[in-house]
Amino acid sequence: MPNWFIIANPAAGGGLVKKLWPSIEAELYKLSIDFVSNFTIGPGHAITMVQEALSIGYRHIIAIGGDGTNHEVINGLMLQNIVPATEVQYGLLPVGTGNDWIRTYGIPANWREWLPQLFTSSSRLQDLGMASYWTNGQQSQRYFTNVAGLCYDAFVVKTMNDNQVSAQNRFVYLWWILRCLFRFQPLACKITFNGQSIQEFCYTINIGICKFSGGGMQFVPQAIPDDGLLGLTIAGKIPKWDVILSTPRFYAGTIGGHRKVTLHQAKSIVVESAANEKVYLEADGEFLGECPAEFTILENAIRVIVPS
Repeated sequence: MPNWFIIANPAAGGGLVKKLWPSIEAELYKLSIDFVSNFTIGPGHAITMVQEALSIGYRHIIAIGGDGTNHEVINGLMLQNIVPATEVQYGLLPVGTGNDWIRTYGIPANWREWLPQLFTSSSRLQDLGMASYWTNGQQSQRYFTNVAGLCYDAFVVKTMNDNQVSAQNRFVYLWWILRCLFRFQPLACKITFNGQSIQEFCYTINIGICKFSGGGMQFVPQAIPDDGLLGLTIAGKIPKWDVILSTPRFYAGTIGGHRKVTLHQAKSIVVESAANEKVYLEADGEFLGECPAEFTILENAIRVIVPS
């Protein structure tokens, strides 16, 4: 049996994975990598693929795609009970739109540069977040490996989903961020963490394992992927003009310097609507559902391949 099980999402990066696959496959053969590859056929398929691969003995898995593919594979690892997730070596070959998760580890965005290193680099343990929330009147759970967003962040993701828009590149996403800004109003939320509760109108709430999201923005610059804590950023009622002027802060990681923004860390967080309004939730760029939502940390939950 080949050593490596490769899960490729042909739709990732606006179809870029499908276009690049012949070149990636040729490079794998050139590197003498012993592998078997499979393509996903739709949302959620990567989760099933991981479980099937582990059930027949694979313990080395590579995903080819973006943050959404990464999100599904991580959930596949955590939802199975065949083998502890930490006994599986997992790596991501980034061919996506945002490629935010890789930024924390300095993984090259150029697949040709990272591919030869991927099979020789070391691995490390990373924490995961668990989100419990509501969807279609039922309580659900999902693991996330990067950043969860509520209020404005989730509003953008949901609006794009409702309009069947795929973020084929960074500029498409930025356009929808700007377009949604003038339709969104801050929501009254109650956030409970570290034995305290904060109630205020929120522009956005971000909960992070890692610090980058939205194509390189740092809404949770205090997040560390293996410290056993969730990073929590609460942005209050900020005028729209101030949001636009503060954009450089998002990329520089200095959002905590804004007078309406506070940075925290916690092991568990609960977010509820403080009014008769729906507060939506997304995680790793995937729309999940709505509040009330609880977020908890799972320490050293997965083993990821990163540059040595």
